[in-house]
Amino acid sequence: MLNSFLIKVRFININLQINYMYVEREITEYFEKVADAYGIIAIIGPRQAGKTTFLKQKIANVGGEYLMLDEPDVKAIFDEDIKKFENQYLHDNVLTAIDEIQYGKEAGRKLKYLVDKGRKLWITSSSQIILSAEVLSWLVGRASIVRIYPFSLVEFMTAKNQRETTKGIIQRTIWEHVIYGGYPRVVLSENIELKSIMLKDLYETMVLKDVSKTFSITDIELLERLSRYLARSIGNTLVYDTVASDIKTTFHSLKRCLEAMEKSYLIILISPFFSNKLKELTKQPKIYFIDTGLRNAIINSFPVSLDNEGKLFENYICSELLKMGFTPKYWQTKSGAEVDFVIEKNGVLIPIEVKISANAETVGRSLRSFISEYSPKIAIVVSYKGSNGETRINGCKVVFTDVPGLRKLIME
Repeated sequence: MLNSFLIKVRFININLQINYMYVEREITEYFEKVADAYGIIAIIGPRQAGKTTFLKQKIANVGGEYLMLDEPDVKAIFDEDIKKFENQYLHDNVLTAIDEIQYGKEAGRKLKYLVDKGRKLWITSSSQIILSAEVLSWLVGRASIVRIYPFSLVEFMTAKNQRETTKGIIQRTIWEHVIYGGYPRVVLSENIELKSIMLKDLYETMVLKDVSKTFSITDIELLERLSRYLARSIGNTLVYDTVASDIKTTFHSLKRCLEAMEKSYLIILISPFFSNKLKELTKQPKIYFIDTGLRNAIINSFPVSLDNEGKLFENYICSELLKMGFTPKYWQTKSGAEVDFVIEKNGVLIPIEVKISANAETVGRSLRSFISEYSPKIAIVVSYKGSNGETRINGCKVVFTDVPGLRKLIME
């Protein structure tokens, strides 16, 4: 069944209107599978990634009330007395959607009360605070978590009405997706200047509202310094003491800010994959951004070519893996061998190397080292531009492919 994404934006200072547009979201099938099985479905993900529109469309199909918990009256009643809230807003409704549930006081306990009374609830949150023990412990067995991110490449191409492709079309499409990201409003705008304005405005909103307000971080200047530092450090291992020194803050403040930024879906820290603590890195995470367009806006860099943007393209692949439902890790030995990403599917390891350009006849030393150490059945080299093909190393099939080919290989 197709789902739709609906959005319309008006701007006063720019004579431009983004028309209504429906885009299928890839989470639809999973959402519909769990929607009838749980009393609560929690849609979580970054601000403006499409959570509200997604649920409004689903609510419109089945009937029910849609409430915004950041509206003062709604929040006041929810915080004061959940029975009053139930009587006021849920009295005649079997199904109710509650937007931005993280703003509610003692949300876990109150949601448990409602679902135990037979209420069916769909909730959203722009913060992983909903996953904290204070909330989730109340909802064990009652709730299913569904994550929604900015548009994946598949959703991006649907939004662009791109049904047929060539190698050149794929490269141009991926360039735009890498440079301006997948936030729906940004994707649906055809005005390049407006795209960058939207991204900068979104970043300011996320820092001020999601990161600062939700996690009670008052030093906005520190958040901005750290954001710029991280945006220039994508794909690098994070040495906390070094970062704290570079941005002139304490270790404790740095960790607190990083946690808030990660839980607000601004960044992702990926962990090392290892089995041998003596030979492989085991602790230091690598830093990436959930959306590459937002990352580019932070440092005001929108490259016209990806030829010299290997780390940016690497970040993009990390984001796409996340949207496909994987938890990517990286592999690095103490002697310097490194594989960009390692994912696991059905108990099988898949190493993934990321290149701007790749030759299907050349397998790097680091990937060979991983194959020798772990004997995977398949290894993938994904490139922005380069030749496709296959070869074998010690019984492992090494596949050279593009981004659509990567998806096909690991989602089959």
